[in-house]
Amino acid sequence: MGMIYGMAGRWKSFSAALDNAAAGVEHGIDMSEWTAILDDLTTYLRWQQERGRRAEEIDPETLKAFLAGAPGKVAARNPAGTAVPPTTAAGQQAGAGLQQQAAARLLAAESRAPEAVTTPEARLAALAAIAQKAAACRLCVLCEKRTRAVPEQGNALSPDILFVGEAPDADEDTQGTAGGGAAGQLLTRMILAMGYTREEVFIANICKCCPPDNRHPTLDEMQTCLPYLRAQIAAIRPRTIVALGATAVKGLLDSSVGISKLRGTWTACAGIPLMPTYQPAYLLRFPQARKDAWDDLKKVLIKLGKPIPAKQTAK
Repeated sequence: MGMIYGMAGRWKSFSAALDNAAAGVEHGIDMSEWTAILDDLTTYLRWQQERGRRAEEIDPETLKAFLAGAPGKVAARNPAGTAVPPTTAAGQQAGAGLQQQAAARLLAAESRAPEAVTTPEARLAALAAIAQKAAACRLCVLCEKRTRAVPEQGNALSPDILFVGEAPDADEDTQGTAGGGAAGQLLTRMILAMGYTREEVFIANICKCCPPDNRHPTLDEMQTCLPYLRAQIAAIRPRTIVALGATAVKGLLDSSVGISKLRGTWTACAGIPLMPTYQPAYLLRFPQARKDAWDDLKKVLIKLGKPIPAKQTAK
């Protein structure tokens, strides 16, 4: 990854480069839009500098495309004073890419749970703030067709288990409750089989909005939404995490290894023990895998020092 340096000399150099690009690259983007992009980026970098960070990552291809325009050439304008559309799509893509990155990183900073979230009241307040931001979020296309954002459900006060799925399905989108629908009902039975109720654990998703036609969320959608989940994890401080399916594993661990290979093996996320297993929707389609899922959940109970109920599967 390329690096944007926030300390004095190098930051000035990068800032000047962006200023030149914003002043006259042939991207065909209105100057007010460039100003907003630069303001967001500047705010984020200054925030990072105040926190003591010396560098920040940025996609090198985005940076290369952004700076590819010829400095000093003012975009042509029509008599009405608006920018003429660009002659190629490259400029639009570069500007949109940088704007999305800046917005996503600002979201990550704003959504981060405060370090001193220790009291029950503070944790609940932090989760309410995260839910409010998710409800107002317009950073990816999932907001366009959602009925509502579905942030979380359950015990916010250091629950034994945080269950993480991939995204709300159509039923959850309608009900506004994480873990709804047929797959959610199976998840409820899995939780009960472990000796818990839904109210005693915490349920959340990688993405907070339902993808159209119940498709899997894209990598960009996941990365855009992950700051909300990370902030939730920081606020509730679960003892263990159960990643339900490949998408949850990809989001939490940035791993492309298949769930069938990862399931049943302990790993960690943010210093918290994490157990990958199959997602309930998969178990509905392939009930023969339920025994394996139950074996994984028993390992979670052992980790927590809890008794294992009588032999059963996720029915």
